[in-house]
Amino acid sequence: MLIKKAGAYFLPFHLLQLLQCSLKNSDKIKQVHSRLTTNGYLLITSKWFNTLLYTTLIRAYLALGQPKTTLILFRSMLSHRAPPNNLTFPSVIKAAASFSLPSAPPMGLSLHAQALKRGVLDDSFVLTSFVSLYGDIGDVESASKMFDEIPQPCLVSYNAMIDAFGKNGDMGSAVSTFLRMSSRDVVSWTSIINGYGKNKCFKEAVGFFGKMIAHEDVISRKLKPNEASFVSILSSCSNLEGARVLYLGKEIHGYMAKNECELTVFMATALIAFYGKMGHLEYANAIFDMMLTKEVCSWNAMISSLALNGREKEALDMFTLMTGKQTRPNEITFVGVLSACARAKFVDLGLELFNSMQGKFGIAPRMEHYGCVVDLLGRAGLLREAYEFMHRMPFEADASVLGALLGACRIHGATELGDEVGQCLLKLQPHHCGRYVLLSSIYAGVERWDNAALLRKNMVDSGIDKIPACSIIQQ
Repeated sequence: MLIKKAGAYFLPFHLLQLLQCSLKNSDKIKQVHSRLTTNGYLLITSKWFNTLLYTTLIRAYLALGQPKTTLILFRSMLSHRAPPNNLTFPSVIKAAASFSLPSAPPMGLSLHAQALKRGVLDDSFVLTSFVSLYGDIGDVESASKMFDEIPQPCLVSYNAMIDAFGKNGDMGSAVSTFLRMSSRDVVSWTSIINGYGKNKCFKEAVGFFGKMIAHEDVISRKLKPNEASFVSILSSCSNLEGARVLYLGKEIHGYMAKNECELTVFMATALIAFYGKMGHLEYANAIFDMMLTKEVCSWNAMISSLALNGREKEALDMFTLMTGKQTRPNEITFVGVLSACARAKFVDLGLELFNSMQGKFGIAPRMEHYGCVVDLLGRAGLLREAYEFMHRMPFEADASVLGALLGACRIHGATELGDEVGQCLLKLQPHHCGRYVLLSSIYAGVERWDNAALLRKNMVDSGIDKIPACSIIQQ
């Protein structure tokens, strides 16, 4: 009950304390929220009182991973004239950053205006939150301006700026910011490694990881690579080519074991994906089998590894086992199983799985899933069906979908359809050498030498070079 005494309001602090102690308990947070609403506590006219309540609720729902509810509460806070303060904005800004484009930039600008209006842009934590937000939505210039307004940037601020540069492809600025830091933590190092990986500079990522583990701070155990470090570097290794890649991955795996790093679900999943891509399913299976807890990402990595290595039937059996253990599949799971069906030419099963996405699991198919079905039908020689399916898609086909159909046209010698699809693809990717080569080979296959020669001439005139082939033998 709320008590009024001498003109002041006293909050039933047991509710507030319960809320603060239940940041991971969804049911308790909802119960407290309901009680605060039904008893009218959120409508009290004392501004500090409402600000405290709303800020605590906002932080609680963000901790639950409910950014939409967080932003709804912030809107309610403003409508009830409870002024947000410097403790409110970081959580709200983080919630806004979780939304994908194009909704995020307008929200960011609106929050920036609110922060300016409320006079909280002199707070380093608020400014750092805006650095992260602008970095996430691709506005690195605004992120830099926010960072420059921080009088004495702390470690967290520097890390946010490095991450913003990395996400937006400016690794030169990311590294120069890293070098300016007087002290660094594991997040600083990992942000550079992750930035290189995101920008497909995989060799640089591996090199920087090597510098990290040889650094005096790591050797003296002041800081050690963490889960994010290992996941990021294994991802970069997976995208490298060459005889030493498997050796590098094994070295990283050995480093984890030697330094007694706890093998988390995500670290184990990264190892499964790495060994699967390297074609060493025995290692991938061994890690998968020893995992005590398997999340959906772990199953996905194993399914994709099996499908990638010609074990399509086992990949589909793994999917059956996964759903039998009440692990709910997600969008990535269906990319894996549909790819397995395409490789094995299991047309009926593939179509059945595709149709089950929305009906059974409530997952709306995305471009990747439609592309898998086009690939499935195309590989099976059902080119007309693949073409018609592509035109029934709820969105315009992208290069991956057209590329799958063009590949099928080459395999089955469908020159006319291949010509139509190829021309559409060249309009989308006029500088992609592989598209020219594939269409040229289709012409050559039916001895349309004039068309093939004209296409190769267009490549030369456009300054497009064919990537030289290479062979690699790994032991």
